[in-house]
Amino acid sequence: MSEPPIEPAPLAGLSGRGVAIAVIDSGVHPGHGHITAGRLGPGVMVLSDGQVVEGEEAWLDQLGHGTAVTAAIQEKAPDALCIPVRVFREALRTSAAALIAAMRWSIARKVDVINLSLGSLNAAHRDAFAAVVEEAADAGVVIVAAREAQGAPCYPGSLGKVVGVDVDWDCPRTGYGLRWQGDAPVFQASGYPRPIPGVPQRRNLYGVSFAVAQLSGFAARACESGDADGAGHARVEQVRDLLCLAGARCE
Repeated sequence: MSEPPIEPAPLAGLSGRGVAIAVIDSGVHPGHGHITAGRLGPGVMVLSDGQVVEGEEAWLDQLGHGTAVTAAIQEKAPDALCIPVRVFREALRTSAAALIAAMRWSIARKVDVINLSLGSLNAAHRDAFAAVVEEAADAGVVIVAAREAQGAPCYPGSLGKVVGVDVDWDCPRTGYGLRWQGDAPVFQASGYPRPIPGVPQRRNLYGVSFAVAQLSGFAARACESGDADGAGHARVEQVRDLLCLAGARCE
């Protein structure tokens, strides 16, 4: 890393006020000490066949992963409204149909940001995800997602019109980094969640999920900015441009 990432100055003082974020993960436990329950919106659970189940019990986290992801987002954008969209139940596995249905539900809910700390490594799903990404862009919804996993492209995070995120283990959690792959920006952030006092980082959850969460928080701040008040594709491009302007360069 040629220079340390810093708190992005163009986004300083912003908190995600008025911004809604769909957190597609294992749900959230509102009673956790790192969660501000008053900034949670009513969510849903999406089953592997795409069926949507409503009710608070449906989106209650039983795994802890979605709670930690939501906490990382709330740390960066404390005034944003986080909407849990539960796709994980017994394990951190789901279907492409569930992810696509969860994204479409979020778009219909008119959120500003979709946090997708996961994705599919199956190239056969690329076109289906690309279609949903276009729907999101048309609606002015910013998708923040993991760009790759296990060294392979991850969908939809590796697609255009998505804020694709990689892990940078040296990046402090107060900021994020940026590098370029051709003309496409690749954002980099810490893979660690909010720390638990007395628990070593590597004994807690960690990984690209939390790099995505950090960027979703910063994307919420960018959405709050008056410089990102366009519509449709223009708004998505404006938010990404703001993130590029704010980010430090990582090598």
